Amino acid sequence: MRRWLPLFICLLSLLASAQTKNIVAVKTTEPITIDGNLDDAAWKKAPVVSDFIQNFPNNGAPSSSHTEVRILYDNNAIYIGAYLFDDPALIRKQLTSRDAEGQQDVDFFSVFFDTYNDQQNGFQFLVTSANVQTDARLSNSDNTRSGDYGDKTWDAVWQSKTSIQSDGWVVEMRIPYISLRFPKSDMQTWGLQFLRSIRRINETSFWNRVDPNVSGFVNQFGKLTNLENILPPLRLSFSPYLSGGLRYNPEGTGKREEHFGSGGMDVKYGINESFTLDATLVPDFGQVVSDNVINNLSPFELRFQENRPFFTEGTELFNKAGLFYSRRIGATPTGYGSVQRLYGTSTNYEIVRNPSLTRLYNAIKLSGRTKNNLGIGVFNAIGAPMHAEIRDLNTKNDTLIQTEPLTNYNIIVIDKPFAGRSFITFTNTNVIRNGAARDANVSALDWGIYDKTNIYGITGGVHYNTIFGNTPYNSSYFLRTDTITINGRRYLKPYDGFSARLRLGKVGGKIQYFTSALIESDKYDRNDLGFLPAPNEITYQAGASYNQFQQTKNFVTYSYRLNLRLNQLYKPNNFSEAEITASAFWWFRNFWDVNLTFGIQPTWSVNYFELQKFGYRLRKPAFRYLNVSGSSDSRKRLFVNYEFAVSDASLKDDFGYLSLLGARYRFSDKFSLSLTALRQHETLQVGYAFSNEPDGAPRVGYRGNKEFTTILSGNYNFTPRMNFTLRARHYWNQLNYQSFYNVDERGYHIPRSFIPDQDENFNIFNLDAFFTWDFRLGSRLIFGWKNWLGDQYGVEGLTNTNYFRNIGKTLELEHGNELTLRFIYFIDYNQLRRKK
Repeated sequence: MRRWLPLFICLLSLLASAQTKNIVAVKTTEPITIDGNLDDAAWKKAPVVSDFIQNFPNNGAPSSSHTEVRILYDNNAIYIGAYLFDDPALIRKQLTSRDAEGQQDVDFFSVFFDTYNDQQNGFQFLVTSANVQTDARLSNSDNTRSGDYGDKTWDAVWQSKTSIQSDGWVVEMRIPYISLRFPKSDMQTWGLQFLRSIRRINETSFWNRVDPNVSGFVNQFGKLTNLENILPPLRLSFSPYLSGGLRYNPEGTGKREEHFGSGGMDVKYGINESFTLDATLVPDFGQVVSDNVINNLSPFELRFQENRPFFTEGTELFNKAGLFYSRRIGATPTGYGSVQRLYGTSTNYEIVRNPSLTRLYNAIKLSGRTKNNLGIGVFNAIGAPMHAEIRDLNTKNDTLIQTEPLTNYNIIVIDKPFAGRSFITFTNTNVIRNGAARDANVSALDWGIYDKTNIYGITGGVHYNTIFGNTPYNSSYFLRTDTITINGRRYLKPYDGFSARLRLGKVGGKIQYFTSALIESDKYDRNDLGFLPAPNEITYQAGASYNQFQQTKNFVTYSYRLNLRLNQLYKPNNFSEAEITASAFWWFRNFWDVNLTFGIQPTWSVNYFELQKFGYRLRKPAFRYLNVSGSSDSRKRLFVNYEFAVSDASLKDDFGYLSLLGARYRFSDKFSLSLTALRQHETLQVGYAFSNEPDGAPRVGYRGNKEFTTILSGNYNFTPRMNFTLRARHYWNQLNYQSFYNVDERGYHIPRSFIPDQDENFNIFNLDAFFTWDFRLGSRLIFGWKNWLGDQYGVEGLTNTNYFRNIGKTLELEHGNELTLRFIYFIDYNQLRRKK
């Protein structure tokens, strides 16, 4: 009997952890002071919860340290008081930037709310032991293993305070109802979850167990019951701003000085208890981190990260169908490049001004959920017409050339979640431009169906687009459609297209597998407000994985994966490429990790887009590659990440390698520096040579391609609300052409004579530095400095053949500089009313 007793106790523990935990909410009328001490009388009446369960590293085991959490609410806010027992000498307390606690040397505590109790959407509020805040919006995702549980770009206004005690640390939080969305009901039940992270032992534990074998995160919350008579407040706030600056642009042998300034306002208005209107009036998006620009040798547009707060905060509903690429709004005017080409080097004309960004009149977001949990979202933005001003140097007359018409961008989303993680979503995006310019409309229906255990699932979607108005003809377009001539110019006739996808498989458990199909018709086009590299493709995929989530003798966790992929054209139904990949991931008990991937494309592929001209194809050699990557224990002062890869192709002398080495050193709890260096080299890359024969036929080049990227970033945190960040990036790319070819109708290479002087030497340099001070809740002062290289091709490549020569010469060239100051002040209408 005795030998079965431990097993019996373990079984009882697992059964208990599998049950959904509940807390009965307690309402208070007594005041609570947010000072990091749980000595207010109200806390003595609050229910206490404990018994946290590990999610990592030993999933399912009790937390190694005791935690007690109390929760109260009143007519204005919900309050959390947590006592996290520990040896105070061992508590990690690194200061970080807001939303940046991941992989840092700091303990933290978090609360999650599923206010509609739909098991799919929610809110996160996190406080570190140094009293730095993180907040996020949660959506229907199962991403819990990365440490990020939602969209951290969302920022709310709430209070927190921490204190170190003789037997642990305390966090006290006040989350006002203006920062939440919930239905209007006399009695409510919310999903509720608490998280504690103990950094020194890399332990993450939850109040209600989160089982990695089960797909989804919000669906594994506990419950907060009996929330009575919560009266949602009037949610109205204003954030007026003023900004100004000075810019020096390189121009010839000197610099052109520009002074600029603007003012505007962001408004948040709760139309009712569930729906919120966000509006930005005369927006200014100047203080954002520079894009990671590269020398784009692919036939496809580069996709850049969105860094403008209005387009990152609270947009998860609009992104659900994958049709919203917010960088389309306020982008470079479509006619900017043609003005630069026509007049930039002219001896008869001078460009007086040619704005590189489209100005916005305003933008609004309306989103929320009804009492029946029907999600509705409406987004609208209006882009101003943009003009370039050209001066005739002979007559001194100025001419305006329109580079972008007045444009309206609109999105409508209707989303209905069902039991478990199932859902159905309708999305419509619409772009209307003034006059006869191109217009676009895209509609999508997406769905997901999961069983009650969230182990098996089917997801899919159907998208349909209509393009009308005048789209200028370009021979490099990937789609095929008829043209029409208007006033001597060729335009595409209106066209429509579709996309359909289906994926089914086992999404939970140790053994997981899937099969999927994606069809994009030859005229599918969502690029007016979305992002699509190219249409006219069919992709079939299948894969399987084995995942060990329980800690073993040597590993915290590990997994093995096998994936198969086949690509072909939609029209005509021709083979494009096939690839097989196998990978393994191991996370060791010392918290080092290694990822190993082997991939092979066993046959020559046929690329129908590389030559950037419709009707031409290029055959590329079969290849195989081996990649190994990983990182050290991120708790240490010195943290290292690495990646190494080698590849070889069936084409003689075609060999490639990649090496990446990154290091982060934490000098103190306030200051850290990171340096990353990435080098890639392919000895015989086959690709478009960016030139054509006299008859318009594209040329193919065999070239050596070297790329080197270095990023230095640093962060100094003066207080939990004041920090200085710096990021410097240098990118170098050198192309050395060895031979040139034409292609026949099947894409085979036909040798031609060598073309001299086609090599490229390309450099990019950017430096971004920001001092940020959150001087009161929701209010911020930001000072920024940006520096950039003026001439990307200014470094000669014949003698400067290595990285250090290029970065040295880059720093000697003319650079642009920009200094900016931005002041934002948060005004809560409820506070003003109470003061009055």
